[in-house]
Amino acid sequence: MKVIIAGAGLGGLTAAACLLQRGVSVRVYEQARVLGEIGAGVQSSANAVKVLDSLGLREALDRVAVRPKAFEFRRWDSAALMHRIPLGEQHEAQHGAPYFHIHRADLHELLVRKVRSLDADAIVLEAKAQRFEESADSVTLHLEDGRRVSGDVLVGADGIRSAIREQILGQTPVSYTGDVAWRAVVPVERLPPDIMDRVSTVWCGPKKHAVMYYLRSGALMNFVGLVEHAQPEGESWTQKRPWEDLKADYAGWHPTIQTVIDAIDRDACFRYALNDRTPVAGWSTQRATLLGDAAHPTLPYIASGAAMAIEDAGVLARCLAESASVPGALARYEHARTERTARVVRESTASRGLYRIESEEAMREAFRQKDLTRSRAEWLYSYDPVTVALPA
Repeated sequence: MKVIIAGAGLGGLTAAACLLQRGVSVRVYEQARVLGEIGAGVQSSANAVKVLDSLGLREALDRVAVRPKAFEFRRWDSAALMHRIPLGEQHEAQHGAPYFHIHRADLHELLVRKVRSLDADAIVLEAKAQRFEESADSVTLHLEDGRRVSGDVLVGADGIRSAIREQILGQTPVSYTGDVAWRAVVPVERLPPDIMDRVSTVWCGPKKHAVMYYLRSGALMNFVGLVEHAQPEGESWTQKRPWEDLKADYAGWHPTIQTVIDAIDRDACFRYALNDRTPVAGWSTQRATLLGDAAHPTLPYIASGAAMAIEDAGVLARCLAESASVPGALARYEHARTERTARVVRESTASRGLYRIESEEAMREAFRQKDLTRSRAEWLYSYDPVTVALPA
């Protein structure tokens, strides 16, 4: 079997590594001239870490990641605690793997090294996917520069603006959530040493919220600000916006937030639109399928988008290795993943409202009724892509 993967992001590289480890021939075609990821944080709960563990990456992850003690949800002005989800040792004991905060660039580099250790030539750069065609026994990927590559399976892991998705599903509706997302990272040496415990803090307030957590063994603070904004803009993570606009968006918020914002590089504030897409099925043909954001773009409100791409990769590799035919494998993969990823998409979208409740009393009651500690443990973190039963 030869598998073609369009896109060398986290999902595409994880899929490549899982398949190569099983002895499958893989080529990953990536449009960039050089490999690399932008500076942003990734939260990886046990369900995704189990796939990374299966690739032998635990020791390397421990060297670069942070193991947070908890999720804490706090009020925007008083820092009053609304809810706490224990992580740390409790998360690992309950779910069989740690919860990690990882710099996206660090995880990407580990996956690149893993793929190349299994096949030094597996990743092909300056190769942008344009379209594909398939027959009963093969699939051919057409690249933008005119090259054609053929194999048995095509995996579209080419992100939120996937050319492979568009060919399989056509134009699918997109709706602006009304939010833009700020992102920045801050060296902790610029911050007071006791500014925040080793937790992921979600600051909840009217019309906006913010998330802060440590990266790179505690050397960096990751800041994400999600703010209602009347005018949508591009979805690219590389759009810079004035620091003064970020500062104005959080005027009057808690001093901890002010301290972090004040420490951000003035020319390193990025902002992009958050668009919502209704979950869809039917993302596979007989020999082509989708993975990660190409299949199920997910808003960041429960920090599980990257985890879903990693889960996809682990399950897809198993389906391809354990099925008698390619069409059968892709049908099993889609059946295994559609309902779960759709639930994550819906839960992510719904969480925006929970974090924006104006009344402190009403917010506290909403968190009590939602009981995120129990619900996420029951269905989100407990899933194991490495051992979950696959559809017949």
